[in-house]
Amino acid sequence: MSRKLLRSASLLIVVSLVFALLAGCSTSNEQTVDQEADEVLKIGVVVKALNSDYWKIVEAGALQAGKDLGVEVTVLGPSAETKVAEQVAMIEDQITKGVDALAIAPSQPSSAIPTFERAKEAGIPVVLIDTDADWDSKVSFVGTGNYAGGKQGGQYILDKLGEGAKVVILRGAMGDPTHDERANGAIEVMKAGGIEILDIQPANSDRGMGMSVMENLLQAHPQIDGVFATNDEMALGAIRAIQGAKRDDVKVVVGFDGSPDALKSIAAGELTASVAQSPYNIGYMGVEAAVKAAKGEKVDKRIDTGTEIIDKANVEEAQAKLDEILGN
Repeated sequence: MSRKLLRSASLLIVVSLVFALLAGCSTSNEQTVDQEADEVLKIGVVVKALNSDYWKIVEAGALQAGKDLGVEVTVLGPSAETKVAEQVAMIEDQITKGVDALAIAPSQPSSAIPTFERAKEAGIPVVLIDTDADWDSKVSFVGTGNYAGGKQGGQYILDKLGEGAKVVILRGAMGDPTHDERANGAIEVMKAGGIEILDIQPANSDRGMGMSVMENLLQAHPQIDGVFATNDEMALGAIRAIQGAKRDDVKVVVGFDGSPDALKSIAAGELTASVAQSPYNIGYMGVEAAVKAAKGEKVDKRIDTGTEIIDKANVEEAQAKLDEILGN
C-alpha cells in the first residue's frame, strides 16, 4: 500500500472514531436528560405525632395526594406531640436526605424555626400544615382556622348551657399555638355569653392524661356543667372520668377534630359534639402545595380547610364520609 493510501485510511479511522465518540456522548446526554425528566419529586411530611386517629387521617390524605400527583411522599412523626426535639430531628433528617419540599405541622414553632431556616438555605421550600408559625419564608399555611373553630365550639356550649353555666377547659401542650387559638376562641364566646370558666388545664392532647386531669377537676369543683377540650383525645378521656365519678351534672362535653373515636362516642350518646376539621384535606392539600412549590408554581399564602360541628344530628353522615376516606 502506498503512503498516500495509508494516510487516507488512517484519516478515515480517526474520523470514524470521532463520530463514534460524539454519537456516544449524544446518547449519554440524552439518557441523562431522560433520567432527570423521569426523576420523581420527593416530599417529606413531618407531623406532630402518629399516635392518634387525627394524624393517621392527615397521613392518609398526604399519601393519597402523593399517588394522585405521582410524587414520593414520606410521612413521619414522633411518638407523642410533646416530643419536640424528636420532631426537629426528623425535619433535619429530611433536609439531609435532600427532599424537594417539606410539609410540616410544627409541635412548637419557635423551636422549629431554626430548622426551617436550614431548609431554606438548602433550597427546600417549606409548607406549614395544621399549625402556623411566625416565619416569613414559609410558602403557605394549610389548615384549620383554629380560633374560628374554637369560637364555634364555645358558641355550641353557650347555646346548650346558657348564661351562668360553669365550664372547664382541657387544652393541648403549653406553647402550642393551635391549642392556644382553639382555647382562646372558645373562651371569648363563652365569657361574652356569661359562662364562668372555672379552670383551664393542659392534658397534652392525650386520652389518659385527659382522664386524670378531669378526675382532679371533678374533685376540685362540686359543680361543672360543661367541658371544652381542644382535641378529641382529651375529651374522650374526660368522658371516662365523668362516667367513673358518676357526675350527672356535667351535661355537655365538646371536643375538637372530628376523629373516628369521637364520632363513635357521639353516636353512642357519650361525647356531645366535636368541632370537626378535615385532617384528610390538611394532608392532601399540604402535599399539593408542597409539590407546586417544588415546581416553582404559585401557591396561596393561606389555604383554609374549614370546620363544622358534628353532634347527634349529623354524626351518621360524617361517619359515612370518614369510612369512604379510610376505605372502610
